[in-house]
Amino acid sequence: MRSIPEYDLSTAVWHKSSYSGGGGNECLEVTHDLPTLVPVRDSKTPQGPKLIFTASAWSSFVNAVRI
Repeated sequence: MRSIPEYDLSTAVWHKSSYSGGGGNECLEVTHDLPTLVPVRDSKTPQGPKLIFTASAWSSFVNAVRI
């Protein structure tokens, strides 16, 4: 069984998506502090779980939802 690595995101600088709703209830935040990974979180629960994508997987996702 493979273990899931832990990443220290305590000093990460988070950025809200420019496409988040203006009401503040639908905000996605990302950080670019890890060179090959893109951590993502929900701004309503910043201490909650984070999803961590490889840079290429995140790029593929962003390109797919732009369509």
